[in-house]
Amino acid sequence: MDNTKQNKDAWNKESYNAWVTRFGDPKDYAIKIKKDPGHLIKGLFDIHYDFKGKKIMNLMGSNGNKAVALAMLGANVTIVDYSEGNKKYAIELSESLGVQIDYIVSDVLNIDMETFGQQFDFVFAEMGILHYFSDLSPFFSLIYNLMISGGTAIIKDFHPISTKLISSRGSTAKVRKHKVDGDYFSRDLIEHDVAYGKYIEGSEVEKVFLRKWTLGEIVTAAAESGLVISKLEEHPNQSSEVFDQGIPKTFTMKLSKM
Repeated sequence: MDNTKQNKDAWNKESYNAWVTRFGDPKDYAIKIKKDPGHLIKGLFDIHYDFKGKKIMNLMGSNGNKAVALAMLGANVTIVDYSEGNKKYAIELSESLGVQIDYIVSDVLNIDMETFGQQFDFVFAEMGILHYFSDLSPFFSLIYNLMISGGTAIIKDFHPISTKLISSRGSTAKVRKHKVDGDYFSRDLIEHDVAYGKYIEGSEVEKVFLRKWTLGEIVTAAAESGLVISKLEEHPNQSSEVFDQGIPKTFTMKLSKM
């Protein structure tokens, strides 16, 4: 099964239209971002940090909203993502804001290291990215090789407790219920609707194949790459709903290259 090709094809179908549905036309979304670009990177970066002149790599950067926010704060940002639709939305967003980003359409594991190796102050990837890899070692080795000595990597993603172990049922907070029905230690590839599918109406939702990792597997792969784990934070649901506040929903891992 070539799950990499299927995942790539799925993300190249309707992603641009999905982001228009989710965030609005890039010109309209740009107006919102311009009001407070720091809000978009809050929780990933220290918004008081001086990003001017810093080189940042956003792996699997999707629609580019975090990247353009960082560009507005003075950073030189490169995105690598394999969706042309994502690139189209991100470039229109950056042009509407009058900032420049470098967007490379490629599988992140095929990045030209002669061009991009050993040069980034920050590397980050966030929200629904780790499960696309059937082996995490090449991904974390890539991060290590992209960064300068003293550089920092930030990974934020959905917590395995929520993605592997617990399922939720019900359309509203009052009726939603949780059930422990997963196998936390399963290594199977799971077919799933592509992430933007919920924003597409009137067409068949594309499928992707995901490998859902345990937190131990993620931490171990990062450490084995040579990266130093300086922080691992687990977060509850950040929304106003309180029915699942006691369940970890996301985590953030901060990594350094010595």
